Amino acid sequence: MRTVPYIFSINGSDSTGQSGIGADIQTIAALGGHALTAITCVKDYALPSEVVLKQVEGVISTFHPKAIKVGLVTDSKTVRLLRDEVIACRQLVIAPGIFDSDGRQMVSDDVIEAIARYLVPEALLLMLRCRDAEKLLGISIKTDDEMIEAAKRLHEMGAEWVLLRGARHIKGRLIALLYGQDKTQFFFSYNTEGWQKHGVAGALSAAIATRLGMGDDVPTAIRNAHDFIHSQVVYAKPDETGGRAIDIYNSFVSLVAQHYREAHDVKFYADRLCITTRYLSQITDRVVGKSPKQIMADYLLSEAKTYLDTTRLTIQEIADRLGFSSQALFCKFFKSQEKTSPSEYRSKQTS
Repeated sequence: MRTVPYIFSINGSDSTGQSGIGADIQTIAALGGHALTAITCVKDYALPSEVVLKQVEGVISTFHPKAIKVGLVTDSKTVRLLRDEVIACRQLVIAPGIFDSDGRQMVSDDVIEAIARYLVPEALLLMLRCRDAEKLLGISIKTDDEMIEAAKRLHEMGAEWVLLRGARHIKGRLIALLYGQDKTQFFFSYNTEGWQKHGVAGALSAAIATRLGMGDDVPTAIRNAHDFIHSQVVYAKPDETGGRAIDIYNSFVSLVAQHYREAHDVKFYADRLCITTRYLSQITDRVVGKSPKQIMADYLLSEAKTYLDTTRLTIQEIADRLGFSSQALFCKFFKSQEKTSPSEYRSKQTS
């Protein structure tokens, strides 16, 4: 029987469940982890250091979590004392919320200095928006080269891996960079609105921590967490009607994120949802005005573009990774969706 890993989130609470500790609990549980928590602040009120540390000490000494995520901490003394409690955990994700999704600075400058001094050096993975990194380092990040330089500096401060997110210096794309262990890898997303939703960054860091606790290495944890958040948060639709249609749609998109590499048949997904393909088509048409086949195609196309943009894989290798039986079928699919061949698309992106 698989043991459910304990994943510890140290974070603030916004009382809505859309971000902070509430969203972390939902994310950890959805991925199969057991969520442990310590609350650092409630909205703009920072809990006293001794209260936060009492929570942290109790959890770590009793449960010995497999991975720890440190999110929003708004008191510099708490940051300093927290360091001595969390360093015993190898899988440590530091994701400080310096700015919120609206651009408001959530922590004071002395807290930022404490994060840089006490938490960054202990991070297995440091996750920052580019705006956060600009503030922490006192630099401007407007190009790919500046992203690499910022990540390098953060790595030199002690973070084993650095994930910078949210750069927008290429029109129509969000850019992220993973840096560490002789690896420099850029990621691009065309869903600029979805990845900017309130709570997405926090949910992603909780998902990565959960996957690390399950045994993934850092690049694999990021890939698996990305797939999950892509389906559950970025593409999922809010249930504003209370109807079953939204639940089925979100479950379908989640299944696509898990199985798009090996399953390109609508019946595969309908069977796992215990519904007919016709009913699934009615659901997706009602929710987003698309057929299941087109939703699957959109997801495959997005992944194909990511491979073409960010890797040196051959067209054949990309076709294999996406589950196509031949390069010819992949090229035919890509051209039908994008009106250009994969090779032509790659050439335009690099020219």
